[in-house]
Amino acid sequence: MFKPLADPARRAVPVFVDGVETPAQEGETVAALLLRVPPHIARHTPVQETPRAPYCLMGVCFDCLATVDGETSVQTCLVEVRPGMRIERPRGKLRITA
Repeated sequence: MFKPLADPARRAVPVFVDGVETPAQEGETVAALLLRVPPHIARHTPVQETPRAPYCLMGVCFDCLATVDGETSVQTCLVEVRPGMRIERPRGKLRITA
């Protein structure tokens, strides 16, 4: 679906998407990464579980929400990947644990 432009100055950064190690590029946003990794979505809506993908890519629409390093409802279009980052795409209602 999306193909990153080759830039030899940007190094590969290993991250985990839904528990699977996935290569990302240094400086890439988490939302851009999720658009490249099948199923090319960021989350499913809480009630009807409709798939949603990053849309505005500037922090306005909230369709890019995901869990990043254990923090829920992160706007992934505003966050750059970091080595070892763990990204989970929410599906359905959030489960709150205490």
